[in-house]
Amino acid sequence: MKPVVGIFANSSQVQKAAGSLREEGFGQVTLLTPAEPKQQVERAVPTEDMEQPGMGPAIGGVIGGAVGIAGGMELGAAAASFIIPGVGPVMAAGFLGAAVLGAGGVAAGVAAGQALETSVAAGLPKDELFLYEDALRHARSVLIVWTDDQERTEAGEIMRRAGAESLDAARERWWVGLRSAEEEQYRLKGRDFSKDEQCYRRGFEAALHADLRGKSYNAALEGLRKRYGNECKEGAFQLGYERGLNYYGSHQKADGSPNVDLRTA
Repeated sequence: MKPVVGIFANSSQVQKAAGSLREEGFGQVTLLTPAEPKQQVERAVPTEDMEQPGMGPAIGGVIGGAVGIAGGMELGAAAASFIIPGVGPVMAAGFLGAAVLGAGGVAAGVAAGQALETSVAAGLPKDELFLYEDALRHARSVLIVWTDDQERTEAGEIMRRAGAESLDAARERWWVGLRSAEEEQYRLKGRDFSKDEQCYRRGFEAALHADLRGKSYNAALEGLRKRYGNECKEGAFQLGYERGLNYYGSHQKADGSPNVDLRTA
């Protein structure tokens, strides 16, 4: 099973998409959407130093019952909330919410995290997680449906008709929002951004990969070589990586939340 993902700008669009998916027999549907109240979620988040980074330990606890909390959608499961630093409280409704509840009813901390990581998070592409985080940061909702290869086209078309933005479009929108500032910084170093942009951007995005985020260039070098070959040694790539690392760090510290994030351990 592989995920098909759509990003939605408003609740009516995502409700339409979720309803259509359910009507067509797609059972493993998850909604990620900004949640309130923030203070209620933060009080439930464990903050012990022993907790390790990862999507699972970010789970603070279940603060909702029926999925009706999530805008009236009937996803056939429960809803749970957790903190993503730089994003804030996020609700997981449907298949993912049920996985959290499956840790033992009123799940909390590592127990919830273990259920989440083993059943759901491991199936999410690690090079896309920063796009989910960016969408949620900008008050958009992320709808995920797990399908087999034969159903992927149908699921994607259902989302598109409901108004979903594809991940490819979201990636371009995200970069357009950063491009001017990155170009200015690059040119201050006497370099030609128009020539080096693609290499620089790959370095920037590499720093946001779930296996590398938070790691210095030297610490990440072995992983970078495996993914990018000799390109990772290019000056443009290294500068992009350092800027991506700063970008990631600034968002992690933005709201004072525990140092955990939306990724698998």
